[in-house]
Amino acid sequence: MHSTCHHNHLHQDFRTMVQFDHEELFSRRCILVNGPVIVGAGPSGLAVGAGLHQQGVPFVILDRADCIASLWQNKTYDRLKLHLPKQFCQLPYFPFPPNFPEYPSKYQFIEYLETYAKKFEISPRFNESVQSAKYDESCGLWRVRTVAAENGEVEYICRWLVVATGENAEKVVPEFEGLDEFSGTVMHACDYRSGEVFAGKRVLVVGCGNSGMEVSLDLCHHNAFPSMVVRSSVHILPREIGGRSTFELATTLRKWLPLKVVDKILLILARCTLGNLEKYGIKRPLMGPLELKNVEGKTPVLDIGALQKIKSGKIQIVPGIKKFGPGRVELINGANLEIDSVILATGYCSNVPSWLKENDLFSKEGRFSEGGKGKQGFMQLGSQEEVYQVHL
Repeated sequence: MHSTCHHNHLHQDFRTMVQFDHEELFSRRCILVNGPVIVGAGPSGLAVGAGLHQQGVPFVILDRADCIASLWQNKTYDRLKLHLPKQFCQLPYFPFPPNFPEYPSKYQFIEYLETYAKKFEISPRFNESVQSAKYDESCGLWRVRTVAAENGEVEYICRWLVVATGENAEKVVPEFEGLDEFSGTVMHACDYRSGEVFAGKRVLVVGCGNSGMEVSLDLCHHNAFPSMVVRSSVHILPREIGGRSTFELATTLRKWLPLKVVDKILLILARCTLGNLEKYGIKRPLMGPLELKNVEGKTPVLDIGALQKIKSGKIQIVPGIKKFGPGRVELINGANLEIDSVILATGYCSNVPSWLKENDLFSKEGRFSEGGKGKQGFMQLGSQEEVYQVHL
């Protein structure tokens, strides 16, 4: 990317825009960015910033929070560790310190990200929330409008827009009949830090993904009595098979074998390692774990000890919820449970469709469509692999 050439082009396009939209454009503070605007200061946003820094390309990173990797810093439980070995989670140009364990803790990962930002001189603009992003056909530029805590409304004009906000920007809180009548504590997993405050309590964990499993396990470690709602089918895989990371094994097999064949191998190995889980109330989906991730975006659960607690009865598996009442919950099988607290491990969703005003970039379900990638100077990062493949 030749900075001077692009700078001249950008000013020429900007003059065209002014002719079309003078009054609206200058109703707010306006900033020309001679490079990409990156929305999100998490791992993906930092990785893109580092790549641009290496090439001498200017950029701006925007984040609505007051720190980098706010999901990790503000919305994760204390015992969280990376689910994958560190070599699959490190960012470009800068490996993890050799003294870090194979599965770094959340605090080690945050320390690594902060060091990464300093190394590549990345200074995101914090407390700045994107309100809308629109591609202006008249001049071929993106217009990104934000509200900043100190500067009020700002509009960024740029040729490239990189969305690096991930799929976990907003918590998902389903509605349950009678939940407002429940007399105990109710919280989302993003507000859960430790099971210490739940010692001796009967806790209903709603959701059986990685968060639901780990929260339930943590509650056990703090002498609470968790019941976990398993409403639908779920793939549970061992974190390691034969001393080797299951993720590493899957990625290696995918180089040589079709996806469905790899899925069958993983399920056979999981059955041999974990046993038959149906007798504990856990059913597997008909679609294989990798195919399900590709088609529906559902990540398989990597077991780090919760299954042993389920098998021993320390974590009780219960079916879906019918309704709540004061100090209790009625399940769809007619059983009633007396409970003290509810933790909603019901997941997260992207908030991008609320501010990215380009409908053809999304599927009906609100997920990014493959056809939208690379369009009009746009890129959305949804996986670690894509971070390594950024070419603007």
